Amino acid sequence: MRVRALAKRIIQQFIHDKRSMALMFVAPILILTLLSLVFNSDPLEPKIGLVKMPDPVVQMLQKDKADISKFNSDNTAKLALEEGTIHAYLSFDNGSVVVHLEGSDPTVTQAVMSWIQESVKNRIQSAIGINIKTEFQHGSKSMNSFDSFGPVLVGFFAFFFVFLLAGVSFLRERTGGTLERLICSPMKLWEIVVGYVIGFGLFTLIQAAIISTFSVYVLDLMMEGSFFYVLLTTVLLSFTALTLGILLSAFANNELQMIQFIPIVIVPSVFFSGIFNLETMSSYISWIGAVTPLFYAAKAMRDVMIRGLGLGEISNNLLVLVGFSLIFMTLNIFALRKYRKG
Repeated sequence: MRVRALAKRIIQQFIHDKRSMALMFVAPILILTLLSLVFNSDPLEPKIGLVKMPDPVVQMLQKDKADISKFNSDNTAKLALEEGTIHAYLSFDNGSVVVHLEGSDPTVTQAVMSWIQESVKNRIQSAIGINIKTEFQHGSKSMNSFDSFGPVLVGFFAFFFVFLLAGVSFLRERTGGTLERLICSPMKLWEIVVGYVIGFGLFTLIQAAIISTFSVYVLDLMMEGSFFYVLLTTVLLSFTALTLGILLSAFANNELQMIQFIPIVIVPSVFFSGIFNLETMSSYISWIGAVTPLFYAAKAMRDVMIRGLGLGEISNNLLVLVGFSLIFMTLNIFALRKYRKG
């Protein structure tokens, strides 16, 4: 009887906890659906530019599975390569075909090189008998997958741990009564939010510095740009995770419910951060990347670490991260109002 009574209480408690029910039954379906959409996406179709290629060669290459564009000069093709509108371009140099690769994404590089092997080498080289050379705008042949995914992973771990620890810590402040006493004090709500952000932010700065330094100087991730910009991006992303964690903790009653936000917030951020090529995904799911802070941080980190770009090129992504933090802080103020009214 006592065992049955205990089991009955646990079952009833679990049934009344809607969030736990959703975590057990809905979250796995959501994650599996996202995985299916990501891994069942269409193969990447290379976007190839041709600079002053003979018409017979152009016609020969247009029969293959690639998006072919023609350019009148190397400069215009190089600009298109830098802007990402093409993945590579081909040009003639002293009787050889030169393949110019952007090189920062091994997945794209592999797709282009496979196309080169099937189309250029098997057709042009055998038909015309010319040599093929390869040049990389960024990276090199020795660049591995970890160098490409490393900047994304650095941002992810900074985002994930700050989000989780900030949310749980702020939740304890609320359940322990500390937050309630502050709300009842003469302090304004924005002062409470800013105070918590500054307090937690000190440890956020330390964590960001440790993660960035360890990744670059111990794990030896590729670093073409300035380490300061990597650190700046990691710090801004961490503050975004901090403010988001504090915000969502207002809707959790215990640590378990805080963890339940992971499938909703963290998992989609990883899928659409740049680890998987968004060009191969359907447009009705790829837009998710544009509403996740990790997407912009990963792009900025790759621009600095792999492409060697500076503050001017990554400033828009950094401003988006600052905007996310300000929005989450503002929403935190409104979220605290319900406790003051109570």
